[in-house]
Amino acid sequence: MQGKIIDILENYEKEIEPTRESNLDSFAVIEQGIQISRKYLQKLRLVVRKGIFINKENEILLFKKQKPLIYGNLKFYAKLYKYLLQKPKGTKKSQRQFIDNQIKILQNYHNDNIDFIRYYRQNSTSLDEFYFLRGNDNIGLISDTSHFYTDAEFSTSHDNAVAKIIAYDLLFSFYLNELNILRNKKSKEDNPVKRRFKSLNLGWTANKIDLIELIYALQASGAIKGGKAGIKDMAMACEQIFDMDLGNYYRKFLEIRGRKIQPTKFLDRMKDSLLKRMKEADD
Repeated sequence: MQGKIIDILENYEKEIEPTRESNLDSFAVIEQGIQISRKYLQKLRLVVRKGIFINKENEILLFKKQKPLIYGNLKFYAKLYKYLLQKPKGTKKSQRQFIDNQIKILQNYHNDNIDFIRYYRQNSTSLDEFYFLRGNDNIGLISDTSHFYTDAEFSTSHDNAVAKIIAYDLLFSFYLNELNILRNKKSKEDNPVKRRFKSLNLGWTANKIDLIELIYALQASGAIKGGKAGIKDMAMACEQIFDMDLGNYYRKFLEIRGRKIQPTKFLDRMKDSLLKRMKEADD
């Protein structure tokens, strides 16, 4: 069964990636994200219903990491859909106030659930058997009573809470990016540096998320400015060089962190390509 679950997660990552690369201000894109996430969540549900876990560690893994990966993205897209419906069309001030209120909602949830969020972020395991095994609930540890109405075959007391953490992390990053867009609404087309790079036609032909992976790797390695260069400055420089909009690079980094298989796949591909080039040169 574990092999089927991994296949579902890998196929989900492949199918959802173009949606992640798209403009999240579009209802069509968000609806696509919802549809894809629902489809793969149902696939996962069917596998779990028909299969048997060989040990409790695999069951904990599913409900602590694997299911929330898809479920958290589904919640994220569903919240985005509601955000687009309610987003005011008026002044920048009204839009900023609306986004600030959305951020406040996320912060209130964080404050109300700080103990479990700390447990999850620190990757603690002492209570996993109560949080992430079916039928092993400890009522004293349950703060979300909606769990009592969920599908007992495909839920535990806290897998929904993990999905919310994932969704709210993505939402927080999205909202910050929306605020940055409002603050920097003025066009940069007259920037002479941008015009110069545009004339060189150095188009980035890989995925945006690949460039973001590279930016974070360069920053983490200390290769630029001794590691003191900020991600924002590096992203802006790359946008100028390659004449592109990286969008919400903080959110995409969360997606990179969430990869369960080959988290540095672009860097790995770069290394393989360079080794191949060097071998061909030697030949």
